[in-house]
Amino acid sequence: MTIDVFQVLSSFIVLLLSLSVHESAHAWTANKLGDPTARVLGRISLNPFVHAEFFGTFLFPLIGFFSGFIFGWAKPVPVDLNRLRNPKRDYMLVAAAGPGSNLMMATFLFLFMMILKSSSSSMELLVSQVARGMTVGEPLLEAMVSMAYFGLMINLILAVFNLIPVAPLDGAAVLSGFLPDSVSDLYAQIQNYGFFILIGLLFLGVPSYLFRPLIGTVNSFFVY
Repeated sequence: MTIDVFQVLSSFIVLLLSLSVHESAHAWTANKLGDPTARVLGRISLNPFVHAEFFGTFLFPLIGFFSGFIFGWAKPVPVDLNRLRNPKRDYMLVAAAGPGSNLMMATFLFLFMMILKSSSSSMELLVSQVARGMTVGEPLLEAMVSMAYFGLMINLILAVFNLIPVAPLDGAAVLSGFLPDSVSDLYAQIQNYGFFILIGLLFLGVPSYLFRPLIGTVNSFFVY
C-alpha cells in the first residue's frame, strides 16, 4: 500500500466517524429539546450505516479517492419543529450542534497532536512529517498520528463548510435563528434557491478560501 492510498483510506474511515458524530449531535440535541423523532429512528448512533446516504457517504468520497481529497455528507436528521419547545431558537441550536460537534472533535485532536509533538523530539519529527504528507517508516505510530491529523482536518472542514449560511447547510438555520421574523421570512424565501447558490459557490471555489487560511494556520503548529 502506498502512502497516498493509506492517507485516503484513513481519511475515509475518519470521515465516516466524523459524519456519524455530526448527525448524532443533531439527533441528540433535538431529542433534548423536545423532538424524539430522530431518536426513535435510531439516529443517535455512531454507526455510519445508520446515517449513510449512498451518494454523499460512499460515491462522492470514492470520487475523492482518486483526487486525493475526500469529502462527503450523510442523510439529514429529521426534525419536527412542532415538537420543539421553542421552534425558532431550538431549531437553531439543533442545526448548530452538528458543526459544533465537529469543532469539539477538531479541538480534541489538535490538543492530542500537540501533546504528542511535545512528548519527544522523535514524535515532534513524526508529527511534522505526517503533516507534510511524508512516509516515515514507522507503520503503527504513523497510523496513529495520521488518523489524528486527518481527523483534525476533516472535522475543521466539515465545521466550516456546514456553517456557510446557505441551505441546505446548517449555517442557514443558525443564521435564521438570529434574524427578526420579518427578515427571517425573506431569508427563507432566498433559501429556496440555496442549492443553486451553493453549487455556484462551489464552482467559484469560495469554500476553499475559507478552508485554506484555517488549514494553513493549524499546519503551522505542526510543520517546521
